[in-house]
Amino acid sequence: MTLPPPLTRPPEPTAIEKVGRYFDCDAVPTGAVAVGDSVYASFGDGQIRVFRPNLPVQEVPAHRGAILCVARHTSGVLTGGDDGRVLHLDADKGMTELARHGGSWVDCVATHPKGAWAASVGKTAHLTDVGGRVYALDHPSTVGGMAFDRKGGRLAVAHYGGVTLWTRGRRDWKASSLKWAGSHGAVTWSPDNRFLVTTMQENALHGWRLRDKADMRMSGYPAKVKSMDWVGKLPHLASSGAQEAICWPFDGANGPMGKRPLTLCHDGDALATAVCGLPGHDAVLTGFENGVVLYSELDMGFDPCVIKRRSGAAITHLVVTPDTGWMLAAAEDGLVLWAPLGRTDR
Repeated sequence: MTLPPPLTRPPEPTAIEKVGRYFDCDAVPTGAVAVGDSVYASFGDGQIRVFRPNLPVQEVPAHRGAILCVARHTSGVLTGGDDGRVLHLDADKGMTELARHGGSWVDCVATHPKGAWAASVGKTAHLTDVGGRVYALDHPSTVGGMAFDRKGGRLAVAHYGGVTLWTRGRRDWKASSLKWAGSHGAVTWSPDNRFLVTTMQENALHGWRLRDKADMRMSGYPAKVKSMDWVGKLPHLASSGAQEAICWPFDGANGPMGKRPLTLCHDGDALATAVCGLPGHDAVLTGFENGVVLYSELDMGFDPCVIKRRSGAAITHLVVTPDTGWMLAAAEDGLVLWAPLGRTDR
């Protein structure tokens, strides 16, 4: 397959860069999530930085050491750190310590809008349900990723050898297995709860059709997939790990089985390192290892737009607020672009 040439980059700042603002946070970003019109970004220096439209960045010291994971929780975020603590932070109401696990690292957190949450330490996922009951869910190896389904009645926990699927019963959570050889990391449910997909240590994704546990091999990536996000109404699962965003179709009864993915936002030989769907739109943002961010609709004939120019450091996190359309693009050197998308009057 002949790849198209790289885009001609604008010599001057893009329209989005002109109305946005750059921040040098001088720390490695470890996560970012949208909460209302704000984005909470976590960093390796233990701080949460809260970005809001037209307001100064709020810096909140949270963990004594690196923040390892962050997820949206109620009106704020849940964080886990290498200090063994699980914290809840609301920029307006303050910070609360929810759990402490000695000197052990809290590797992953997962939350549900109704209030349930889970935090993993080693092989154990500590789950707190909406009634405040706590369960210790053990696994055969270290937890690589966790996610609740849309209804909150199931928790998927990825680890070596596959995924353990915990289902809420009357008095306890019952386990079932989805098996596939290899080490599994981040895990995501399709919006209709019919499919489950994980990133792998190998250069691949792996998925399951849950009604019959059919395997979906999603391979062919030249690099490890570090980012994935659901895009559009069909929907598609966008992913990094190639020289463009790889977007797998999940419409129909079989999801991506027997179908080719869309390949969007090509930028020469640079690898895509972060992807983000635009809420309410059939469009995707793609960040690259050279610092470029491109925009494309879910159409292989669409000519992608340059949102952010080359800066030299890989984009690790992309987030767009659902209501106001502000974008955060964080690079591995701590440089953050915070800007309104398509709203040059702000």
